[in-house]
Amino acid sequence: MEPAVRAAAVSCSSSPSLHPPRFPCRLGRSPGLPLPARRVAVAAAAIALDPFQEIKTELNDASKTEVFACPVCYEPLIRTGPPGMNLPAIYRSGFKCSKCNKSFTSKDVFLDLTVTSGMKEYSELKPARTELFRSPLVSFLYERGWRQNFNRSGFPGRDEEFQMAQDYFQSVAGGILIDVSCGSGLFSRKFASSGAYSSVIALDFSENMLRQCYDYIKQEETPMNTNLALVRADISRLPFASSSIDAIHAGAAIHCWPSPSNAIAEISRVLKPGGVFVATTFLSTPTNSGPLSIDALRPLRQIVGPVNSSYNFFTEGELEDLCRSCGLINYSSKVQRSFIMFSGQKP
Repeated sequence: MEPAVRAAAVSCSSSPSLHPPRFPCRLGRSPGLPLPARRVAVAAAAIALDPFQEIKTELNDASKTEVFACPVCYEPLIRTGPPGMNLPAIYRSGFKCSKCNKSFTSKDVFLDLTVTSGMKEYSELKPARTELFRSPLVSFLYERGWRQNFNRSGFPGRDEEFQMAQDYFQSVAGGILIDVSCGSGLFSRKFASSGAYSSVIALDFSENMLRQCYDYIKQEETPMNTNLALVRADISRLPFASSSIDAIHAGAAIHCWPSPSNAIAEISRVLKPGGVFVATTFLSTPTNSGPLSIDALRPLRQIVGPVNSSYNFFTEGELEDLCRSCGLINYSSKVQRSFIMFSGQKP
């Protein structure tokens, strides 16, 4: 305690007639006490009056860092339960929109923040390329051979792809990262265990992919209280406040999205100024796109639709145009055969 504060405390304790015995003297009002010392004294008195003040302040600070928003109206969600962006805390918490009062809870092992969350009668199907990855079988096989086959198209492999992404994310280290279309958490778990981010959110539309991710987390050495959350959400309706996220990663995903343009627009919306988006996908080739891989014939896709598959494969020019049209700058890319990793930044 500063000498001036100690003196004030002694002075107050020796003058009980100035205040009712139940309350300590209001130190900030002590005559002659310098202004900085008064502020320290007032804070000390407040803590003495309420021993839980520090805990309350800590909880309030935690609530201010929440990034979840309602997927219906994008208003902040009110959270009840323990703070923290880890699996046990999220599982034990309830969330409610501060505007439309829609409630969201953890189902199984993930927090469901889709528009259809909690609906009892209504249901809808996504395009086949989206529904495929909701299959329990595909979710089980994804890291057991499915993803490894991507190396035939030039994908360098999990460890190298992770390091390439980390290089792009250097400027946002320490922030919040979302691994969208995370699948079984192939990269989510590496981002979380790297310790480079304050929180990592593994996000996917597939319930079974998120369950598979949880199973891998239990099997690996990553502690359950690591700042890693599992969230079910629609890539075209991200449940986050605008300008709230530092980094977004999408590994081998954009070709599966129902509307890549809507998805990139959403990613741009939730990124903070200076935030970074990194994605990998397959470039359009005669193998996966047929004759429509030729630049002059690309516009015909709108008439005849995809060829040889239900996926959307793009040229690098299209990907750059898409990023720029959605407000991202500093586009850059790395290409190896039909593999591409590209990045954009929120201005």
